[in-house]
Amino acid sequence: MSVLVGLIVMLGMLVIVPMGLRLVGDPLLDPVRRLWPLFAVPGAVSLWLPRGGAATALALCYALGTLALAAHAPLRLARTGTVRPAEAAVLTALVTPSVAALALVAERSGHELFGFGLGILSLTMPHFHFAGFAAALVAGLVCRAQDGPGGRFAALSVPLGTLLVLAGYFIGDWAELAGAVVLTAGMWTVALLTWRAVHVPGRDRTTRALLAVSAAVLVVTMVLALSWALGEATGLPHPTLTWMAATHGLGNALGFALCALLALRRLQDLTHPEGRTA
Repeated sequence: MSVLVGLIVMLGMLVIVPMGLRLVGDPLLDPVRRLWPLFAVPGAVSLWLPRGGAATALALCYALGTLALAAHAPLRLARTGTVRPAEAAVLTALVTPSVAALALVAERSGHELFGFGLGILSLTMPHFHFAGFAAALVAGLVCRAQDGPGGRFAALSVPLGTLLVLAGYFIGDWAELAGAVVLTAGMWTVALLTWRAVHVPGRDRTTRALLAVSAAVLVVTMVLALSWALGEATGLPHPTLTWMAATHGLGNALGFALCALLALRRLQDLTHPEGRTA
């Protein structure tokens, strides 16, 4: 695993997931959120140890945390009784870190899970923290705030695209390309709706800047995702995985996910200052 991929995964574990859980606004998630460092810190440490028993044991700690998070999805679904687009995106966000954790445990143990090489498993970790958790959560929150056709499309297409990309791992490159197209359409819609939110009156300069950066970065990073998926399916020249990690991966992590969640947190604090959590 490269140092860059490890750092991106650490950001997802230690910052993006707990920050995102605060934005969901579900009190039943508070125990998992408060205990999250007990799961995430061992998982982060496991990234820097040699593959083997110690790294696997620490990775399993993180997997337990993600399973506790995923277990809230059916409970939440049972409470709501219906799955509206925004809720579908939030449910997807709750489940996807467990996919990343499964890849983490396999990669740290040196096991080629389902026949996938260790390099692919290492890239699955950031993908399902950012294209999975962060993208689905932001799409769901954007849909909550702008519950029109665009918001609903984003909230449905991002989870669907993520699922198709996952299916493409097993079915083949063309299914992964279809997933990339659907996911890109959803993320570009998120970018458009986010850009519109930049111009809403009454928002401070920092929040506007964070929203603008997250929207602009999405346009570029999803072009890279499309070019890579198209190249894999057709054999056309396309970026290498190393280049994708340094551009698409880093851009989505810092430019999109972190900026978007910081902006949404600022907006949430301004709208519901009494609902701030420590």
